[in-house]
Amino acid sequence: MRHQKKTIKLGRTAEHRKALLANQVCSLIEHQRIRTTLAKAKAVRPLAEKMVTLGKKGSIHARRTAFSVLRQKDAVKKLFDEIAPRSADRNGGYTRIIRLGQRKSDAAPVAYLEWVDAAILIDQDVDEAAEKKARKPKKEDEQAAGAEKKSKKKTAAAAA
Repeated sequence: MRHQKKTIKLGRTAEHRKALLANQVCSLIEHQRIRTTLAKAKAVRPLAEKMVTLGKKGSIHARRTAFSVLRQKDAVKKLFDEIAPRSADRNGGYTRIIRLGQRKSDAAPVAYLEWVDAAILIDQDVDEAAEKKARKPKKEDEQAAGAEKKSKKKTAAAAA
């Protein structure tokens, strides 16, 4: 029986699993959202939440503990400076898993793992991208209008 055995083994040795989870958390910190298999997302979530809790403490000891787990200075710095202050008013539940269905190649269930409060940041990025796309058609419309004027001039010259 597997009662009270919370470790999701993911078919890897302990060292490989530890490195994989640390890298996934660092990617989550860097990109705000990662796309991974559902099993990995469920395994990464507790570690990511523990790292945010350390970030909220903000002490040197907490920073060193986070570095011992993550092993990337940039990720620890971003965690303590940006992500933890955003989550200061929350008591847990810093991440969310959004299921995306099955992967085409091997039918593995895939999901997004993202920060709950990062939805605002992602929406802002999407809005900026939409504004850029909205600006481009105006240029294309101007070019199309210029092409129409040229064609009208050619037909007028041909008629005369």
